[in-house]
Amino acid sequence: MKFAVRYYTKTGNTKRLAEAVADALGVEALPISEPVSEAVDVLLLGNSYYAFSIDPEVRKFIRSLDKDKVGRIVNFGSAAMLNSTWKKVKAEADKAGIKMDEREFHCRGEFKGIHKGRPNEEDLKAAAEFAESLMSE
Repeated sequence: MKFAVRYYTKTGNTKRLAEAVADALGVEALPISEPVSEAVDVLLLGNSYYAFSIDPEVRKFIRSLDKDKVGRIVNFGSAAMLNSTWKKVKAEADKAGIKMDEREFHCRGEFKGIHKGRPNEEDLKAAAEFAESLMSE
């Protein structure tokens, strides 16, 4: 099974999660400014809420994906106040004709002093374990 990891971050929290996920899968974590140029079975997409939605750059990235090159998207990320972005990402994946996996990884993230230190080492370990579980399919 072939994996790719892309992420969007403003605070660095999602980048840290992306690196833990990518290390577990043996691939490189790249920002969404890097296109998915090779066919992959699973694209792990890291993102978060900004102003109560996913960032327009994340929407643009999902719309730019070639549905013939991406088997499915697995969502991951962190947020200080809101829950996961899964529904927002799925709506964009549906528009792009790309399957969205029901599974995801989500944890708390630090923002303006709320949830200080998150994602922490325990969160990063859990993200890596989540990624490893995808390899056993």
